[in-house]
Amino acid sequence: MSTKLPFLVILLFILKYGIYNSRSNAFTLKETTIDDLELAFKQNELTSRQLVEFYLKQIHRLNPLLRGVIEVNTDALYLADKADQDRKVKEPGLLPSLHGIPVLLKDNIATKDKLNTTAGSYALFGSIVPRHAGKASLSEWAGSRSFKSLAGFCGRSCQGRNPYVLSASPCGSSSGSGISVAANLAAVSLGTETGGSILCQSGGVNSVVGIKPTVGLTSRAGKSKLNKEIQTLLNGAGLSAALKYIRHGGYKQFLKQDRLKGKRLGIVISPFFNFTDDEGSVLARAFENHIQTLRQNGAEEKLKEYGQDFFEKAESLNTTDDEYKGTLSKLHKYSRHRIEKVMRKYKVDALVTPGAGGSPVLAIGGYPGFSVPAGYDSKGLPYGICFGGLKGTEPKLIEIAYGFEQATKIRKPPSFIP
Repeated sequence: MSTKLPFLVILLFILKYGIYNSRSNAFTLKETTIDDLELAFKQNELTSRQLVEFYLKQIHRLNPLLRGVIEVNTDALYLADKADQDRKVKEPGLLPSLHGIPVLLKDNIATKDKLNTTAGSYALFGSIVPRHAGKASLSEWAGSRSFKSLAGFCGRSCQGRNPYVLSASPCGSSSGSGISVAANLAAVSLGTETGGSILCQSGGVNSVVGIKPTVGLTSRAGKSKLNKEIQTLLNGAGLSAALKYIRHGGYKQFLKQDRLKGKRLGIVISPFFNFTDDEGSVLARAFENHIQTLRQNGAEEKLKEYGQDFFEKAESLNTTDDEYKGTLSKLHKYSRHRIEKVMRKYKVDALVTPGAGGSPVLAIGGYPGFSVPAGYDSKGLPYGICFGGLKGTEPKLIEIAYGFEQATKIRKPPSFIP
């Protein structure tokens, strides 16, 4: 970026079809969910070694084409065997969730192992931090090196490719995180976002679920940072925010198919529907069809249009550090007084936008957002729908996103169209 923007970095889970979903067919490793994997472990249908071997084979077979993975932990099989042994000797329920399930991390997140942490650049190659899984590729330096940089281009692995249409953009900067989950190179991955890096590349173009939590809800320690404003969860304010927003019992309790009923949705139309080409008209019609699906499942809507004048102002500023901090404070205040005021006035549970169109609003305010697969255009390229809300409203967003996903069940595996 050539101008200063608030560096609001959050961690996310990018999940394959189903935020979580109960199994309805015989267990298979492709297109599986975390719940499926944990149940298979419990029923002795699967071991962590078998799971890791499957994903290593997938990476070996598809990564030369997609370039979604930069590096794999050389101790992966050893760690898988250790997880299997833990499962044998410990009582059911004593092991944490995700135990023995490999997770891909964006290459700007440090790990305490032999992996490099380079932000996708050879300039940091050899950076092995002292303080598990493999590393996913990303747009080099999270896309901040130049406005001319290509989404998904990484100095260490070259251009990442969209698994649905290979010639299309995989979006970014968490491109490898979305590519890898979509193509069954992993069941789950972690990425980071400043503005759109999660919401764009997940439901928008790679047809997976992207979850961007409230800023400050997760620790950002060990994250390559481009701005000194970044905070970690280790400070008192961050810890207080996490305790305030994370509900007792976790988020899984909100995965109920009937929770769309009674939800009030703000359908954001302007400036997204200035489409002039045939493809744009198709997307506009698809978005309207999905709004109808939400209505049929009991959701209520409130229409409210608003512009993006403060984003344009932020883009044009060339300020000192003090001026930047003052402007950043004003943006946060503006966000609270405008977006939050409108949502509370109309008693809206979530804002709904096509693709990742709402990501600037969510980024400035530090608000959570969920990107969910919504369909495919005439060329086979995925597009998504985004549900955003105020800070700490993850439970409502989970209910809305999960309800929409289960009502449509629109995701399909990638076809690698040239």
